[in-house]
Amino acid sequence: MNAPATVADRLSATGTANALELRGVSKLFGALAALSDISITVRPGERRAVLGSNGAGKTTLFNCITGDFLPTGGSIRFFGEDISEFPAHERIRRGLRRTYQISLLFTGLTVLDNVYLACCGVSRGRFSFIRPRRNDALMASAEDLVRVVHLEDAKDTPVSVLSYGQQRQLEIAMALSGAPRFILFDEPAAGLSPTERGELVEILTGLPSHMGYIIIEHDMDVALRVAESVTMMHNGRIFKEGKPAEIEEDPEVQALYLGGDDG
Repeated sequence: MNAPATVADRLSATGTANALELRGVSKLFGALAALSDISITVRPGERRAVLGSNGAGKTTLFNCITGDFLPTGGSIRFFGEDISEFPAHERIRRGLRRTYQISLLFTGLTVLDNVYLACCGVSRGRFSFIRPRRNDALMASAEDLVRVVHLEDAKDTPVSVLSYGQQRQLEIAMALSGAPRFILFDEPAAGLSPTERGELVEILTGLPSHMGYIIIEHDMDVALRVAESVTMMHNGRIFKEGKPAEIEEDPEVQALYLGGDDG
C-alpha cells in the first residue's frame, strides 16, 4: 500500500492555463456600478494582493469570483474553464477556496474537528456519522493541515477559547482542505496583533510555491510581504498594477491609500 500523501502532494493540482482570468467584469446593484470593466490575469502559483480604500470594490470582486454574486457583464475563467455562470459549490468543486472577513467556525468543536469537517465537506464521500479511525485518510489530511498553519499544539482545543489570531489561522487551514488550486484570502490580518501578523506572513509565504492566491488586505505591510504582484482598485475600477516596490513608491497610490479603511 502506498504511503499517505503529504499536504504538499495534495496541494499540487495545477494546469497549464492561467489560474484566473477576468475579462471586462462588471457588477451593478441597481444604478450603482460596484465593479466596472475589471480585467485581471493571474498565473498558476502567482500570489497577488488587491488593495484599495473603502468602496473600492474589493469584496464585491471576490464575491463575483467565488459565485456569491454573478457578474452583470464580462467573463471569469478558472484554469481555462468559463465559470462565469457557475454557482459557488461548482467553483469549490473545481478547487477554488475562500476565507471571509467574519469567522465561519464551529466554536463548540476543537481545532482538529473543524478542519476534519472541512476536509469531509469537499471529499467525494462527504459526511458520515461513523467516528473516524486513527488511520482515516481525511483525519490524516486534517492533522497535516493543522501543522501547516502552526496550530498543532492547539489541535484539541475548543475554538471558543482560541485567540482571534489563532481563529484566523484555523480559517486558512480549512480553506486548504481538499487540495485547492487557488485561494482568495479576505482581510486575513484584520484585527491581528503585530506578533500574529508576523505569524500570518510566515504561514502564507510558507505555502507550497504552486499554491496561488489573491489577498485583500488593508495592512499594506502584510500585503506587500506576501504578494509578488499588486492590483490597486478605486471606485470599482483598476487604478494601478505592478510589483510591490512599484506600488509602494507610487505617489498616486500613496495619496489615494492614505487613510483608507474597510472595502
